[in-house]
Amino acid sequence: MNKIKMTQKIVEMDGDEMTRVLWKMIKDELLVPFVELNTEYYDLGLPSRDATNDLVTVEAGEAIKKYHVGVKCATITPNAQRVEEYKLREMWKSPNGTIRAILDGTVFRAPIIISHVKPAVRNWEAPITIARHAYGDVYKATEYRVPGKGSAQLCFMAENGKKWCETIYDFECGGVLQGMYNKDTSIRSFAHSCFKYALDTKQDLWFATKDTISKNYDQTFKLIFQEIFDSEYKESFEKAGIEYFYTLIDDAVARVIRSKGGYIWACKNYDGDVMSDMVSTAFGSLAMMTSVLVSPDGNYEYEAAHGTVTRHYYRYLKGEETSTNPVATIFAWSGALKKRGEIDSNDNLVSFAVKLEQACIDTMEDGIVTKDLALLWDDGEPTSVTTEVFLKEIRKRLEA
Repeated sequence: MNKIKMTQKIVEMDGDEMTRVLWKMIKDELLVPFVELNTEYYDLGLPSRDATNDLVTVEAGEAIKKYHVGVKCATITPNAQRVEEYKLREMWKSPNGTIRAILDGTVFRAPIIISHVKPAVRNWEAPITIARHAYGDVYKATEYRVPGKGSAQLCFMAENGKKWCETIYDFECGGVLQGMYNKDTSIRSFAHSCFKYALDTKQDLWFATKDTISKNYDQTFKLIFQEIFDSEYKESFEKAGIEYFYTLIDDAVARVIRSKGGYIWACKNYDGDVMSDMVSTAFGSLAMMTSVLVSPDGNYEYEAAHGTVTRHYYRYLKGEETSTNPVATIFAWSGALKKRGEIDSNDNLVSFAVKLEQACIDTMEDGIVTKDLALLWDDGEPTSVTTEVFLKEIRKRLEA
């Protein structure tokens, strides 16, 4: 069989633990037999990041800017326990955070739906896509443990030497302080990415913050979104027959629960982090969640939304077979291949990516699933299989 050719590269970023094992299994079983993969490879496994002082992560992010499409395996963001376990020189930052900062992108996450796994919210019928601003807020915050009595102030020194200060709180006892920030340029990039993605996918866009309480911080998001929509996207939205609106975050939660799904819900960084996990869990599993980082200047990075499945990895190291769900990682590859094909007008590559996704869906709809989905099955008795068998069943349907 003639393999499908790729004229341009995809940035391939390998990862950690069980997802690193899945990465190779997916390539060997579902990709290499059908496609002449053309990738620029970066090892973002924790030992490689430690050996390069995390320079490999920066290089991978810059490579995505060059080739415009990347696909990433799940990686470890080390805590103190991981530093000891891997004998690291430093507690390295999140690779996802580093790459998001380089690309100035927005994360869009949506569940992969199959008919036999019903959403916990019974009226949800279509996927809900969470658009998460991937910069600043609590993730870039400066914190301080207040030891006792004293006055806390928020100060800003302007470039011209003028100083502004306001008292936060006069502490009568110990406590905690946290100062966080965001930038107009990053918020504008977030808005553009959301509006463009809504137009690309022909979905309504909701945006929610708490500007009634945060009258400067959250209101800045609200005002920038509205200004950009009115000046650059309103007419295009009307032509596409889709809607943009702003609402308070608590009102949005109520609307989401009552809705049928099928829209994009844009959130600030922390809100998006929490809500994407809530939505994915309510639809079934984090292992059934797509995730793509989109920058306003047309760069795309696809990844699985879940972690490195450490518990299964320790079992794998003992020689035990596991039933780890690889679907989100497969869809990361299919998303990247599809986007590469769209950019390069490579119809064969796009067609392959679509068929790969359909083969995954067909396998699960036929009742052949990994253990996590078997536990969520709504009707009948599915067949729970190992990861290796599951991938072989997908390949059968892909070949057909």
